Amino acid sequence: MDSNEKVAYLKGLMDGLKMNDNDDVAKVLRAVIDVLGDFADDIDELSELYDDLADQVDEIDQDLSIVEDDLYDEDDEDFDDFDEDSEYYEVVCPKCGDEICVSEDVLIEGGVECPSCGENLEFDFSTLTADSINDEDE
Repeated sequence: MDSNEKVAYLKGLMDGLKMNDNDDVAKVLRAVIDVLGDFADDIDELSELYDDLADQVDEIDQDLSIVEDDLYDEDDEDFDDFDEDSEYYEVVCPKCGDEICVSEDVLIEGGVECPSCGENLEFDFSTLTADSINDEDE
């Protein structure tokens, strides 16, 4: 039994008592039952609005999930082997111009494939000397 049905039941009980409508107690009881009816109507309206809002939030959540899957699926693979202790460096792909974060281990290995365009990026440190590294730091 919902709130409106309970209020209707109370109205029926009140009518069944056959109280004199001019009696002060009867007036108070009728006023209380009327207020309860108003509350019941408000609760029903809020419940409907809540259900509509919950449906909209579910739709937004589903849409966001699709966007997250499209946006982060490829990137999640890149961070599977993420090591917080390693240093990472930004490298710009000369073909597509995208910035790629690579670990020191990848730099030492000598190369990596650009995840955006597939270009093979090679890193050659054989020509570096201690003096050229110190010059860059200054």
